[in-house]
Amino acid sequence: MKKLLVTLTFAVACTAVGFAQSVAGKWKTFDDKTGEAKSIVEITEVNGKLQGKIIEVLNPAKKNNVCTECKGADKGKKLEGLTIIKNMDKDGAEYSGGKILDPTNGKEYSCIIKLNKDNADKLDVRGYIGMSFAGRTQYWTRVK
Repeated sequence: MKKLLVTLTFAVACTAVGFAQSVAGKWKTFDDKTGEAKSIVEITEVNGKLQGKIIEVLNPAKKNNVCTECKGADKGKKLEGLTIIKNMDKDGAEYSGGKILDPTNGKEYSCIIKLNKDNADKLDVRGYIGMSFAGRTQYWTRVK
């Protein structure tokens, strides 16, 4: 009985640690220039690929904004509901190989996403063109 209890406790602890280390969930994004909270993005895994969709625009004056600068099927779509993270593959502790869309300018960038090494409630989102060192990193916070 004691062994069973120890085994169950260990299994539950491992499961909790596994969930705590996931990038899936809701994340608050921030404006690079003002530092203001901009939106809530929900990150999910779809068919083995990481996707992220804006589920809420936080500024009431911008709730009905559309992506005027986007190209293709995203042009003219409302920001709320717009998929901005597409086709990211897990590569060790990070996700890469996909794209992130900046709905402000309509541009897509290569992207690397990983949990912050010091705080699992902070997400490091790096967008870049060409080599990753020539990009910028945003820090999103987990919505609980």
